[in-house]
Amino acid sequence: MLRAEVSFEAIGTHWQIQTDQPVGADLASRISDRIETFDRTYSRFRADSLVTAIASAAGRYEFPDDAGVLFDLYDRLYRATDGAVTPLVGTSLEHLGYDRTYSLVPAAGHLPAPVWPEVMDFSDGFLTTSRPVLLDVGAAGKGYLVDILADLLDGSGITEYLIDGSGDLRQHGGQGHRIALEHPFAPGKAIGVANLSERALCGSATNRRTWGEGLHHVVDGRTGRPTSDVVATWVIAGTAVEADGLATGLFFAGPEAFGDFDFNYVRMFANGTADRSAHFDGELFT
Repeated sequence: MLRAEVSFEAIGTHWQIQTDQPVGADLASRISDRIETFDRTYSRFRADSLVTAIASAAGRYEFPDDAGVLFDLYDRLYRATDGAVTPLVGTSLEHLGYDRTYSLVPAAGHLPAPVWPEVMDFSDGFLTTSRPVLLDVGAAGKGYLVDILADLLDGSGITEYLIDGSGDLRQHGGQGHRIALEHPFAPGKAIGVANLSERALCGSATNRRTWGEGLHHVVDGRTGRPTSDVVATWVIAGTAVEADGLATGLFFAGPEAFGDFDFNYVRMFANGTADRSAHFDGELFT
């Protein structure tokens, strides 16, 4: 039974961690320190981040020990979507106005992301770039951080928890939870529910982080254009980083493109229809 709750702001959004026992000062400090390391590494909005340094000059850059999980997933998603999902989409987002100063003023036209193999390589914990590149790990980064926090809880003897990074969830222990799937056209209403037990659930929608007509954060790296056909996705998978990344991938490719992953999903389209995988644990109301 979940009896304790810790709430905080991190990486620009609200987080809650519910546990079966209080989170002590030592664990809370380690959680805070690890979030700071994540933000100092991956934020393109911080002048002192590693991502900002990579954007300023070509070179060889060392990442935290667990970064291979994130880059390996991006490599799989990049290949499965023919380059639509890429950590190099930061240039496209800045061109659309979603930049460090939050100007929210798009430049003319669209700017495709650089081609990954031509400009960078990640191997053995180091990223090597041939020229300055702007990374943005928004497609899977929050799920990755959810998993990092889950590992900290697991290692501290917490036997039951629910981590909620503003809708990116990971559950462990207990009887599980029923999670509403928010309607992208009518916030506050749901198109269905998902049953979450010993898994992660992540969603993405084009009504989140919007700043103009047709301008939102789900951008096709091949074209630099925000997507329009799919408006919301939800994925249940074994880890939050996979659920988060696949939720983005499903905007650009059908589920058959991700056949080497173990996941279930719901997609909603711009015309108001929705589909789901055959074994999705939950129900749709539409």
